Amino acid sequence: MKKSILGGLLSFTLIAGLFTGCGSSAGKDTSTSGSTAQESTAAGASAKARTLDEIKKDGTIKIGVFSDKNPFGYVDADGEIQGYDVYFAKRIAKDLLGSEDKVEFVYLDAASRVEYLKSAKVDITMANFTVTDERKEQVDFALPYMKVALGVVSPEDTLITDVKQLEGKNLIVVKGTTAETYFSENYPEINLIKFDEYQEAYDALLDGRGDAFSTDNTEVLAWALQNKGFKVGIESIGNIDTIAAAVQKGNTELLNWLNDEIKSLADEQFFHKDFEETLKPVYGDSIDPESLVVEGGVVK
Repeated sequence: MKKSILGGLLSFTLIAGLFTGCGSSAGKDTSTSGSTAQESTAAGASAKARTLDEIKKDGTIKIGVFSDKNPFGYVDADGEIQGYDVYFAKRIAKDLLGSEDKVEFVYLDAASRVEYLKSAKVDITMANFTVTDERKEQVDFALPYMKVALGVVSPEDTLITDVKQLEGKNLIVVKGTTAETYFSENYPEINLIKFDEYQEAYDALLDGRGDAFSTDNTEVLAWALQNKGFKVGIESIGNIDTIAAAVQKGNTELLNWLNDEIKSLADEQFFHKDFEETLKPVYGDSIDPESLVVEGGVVK
């Protein structure tokens, strides 16, 4: 499998590191843009996305994933990319190009997910990407394959169980995430400590540089299960959102292929299998797969 030259050595202890794999290197870009893909192209800030035929001719598909968001996209202790999103990405490569080894993973951070599509650095972004109205103006989302809300993790001895307890305190968030947007818009009295990467955010929580950390509830629960002394005191806050893959705005052919793929995978309950392989070992029985998994793009 092709992998980019970037990634923190990640287990649930989230130890930072740098690994070199085969394939091209992946950079990280924390810039975002509010313009549409067409506007960016006109301004010379974007490149035209590859068509489905061009991807097939090249024989490799470039998919953007996280390298530090365990258990959805992360580099394990052996330097291998793993996770729920990664499992799906490999299947896309297999069904489109004949082998899961035909995927080139490009590691990105939360704030660069839109920009990497606009600049055609990736064909598909599949980095635990929450669907929002603002993002829909900039990229085209495929059908959802997961649902999620926000959660808050904090030290057990100063456990945050209600959002009102965060008033006047420091809440850690990652730039470009729904957590940053949600708390900025709804709780301006909470001081947000912002980081570019998840690794940095968890390090800050461990070091006591913040009173709590908020991101997807599925992720903070997984992290708390592997880090003694921390607990998810707020298990769900904000809306129940969906997670979906995205393509560059206007790349309809690839979008249609993705949607057909997601619908067909429902026949074999693919995402339930994905859950069993990548998330069940982490969560055990603490999460009902029906509360997270979306099959065939139909949210229940």
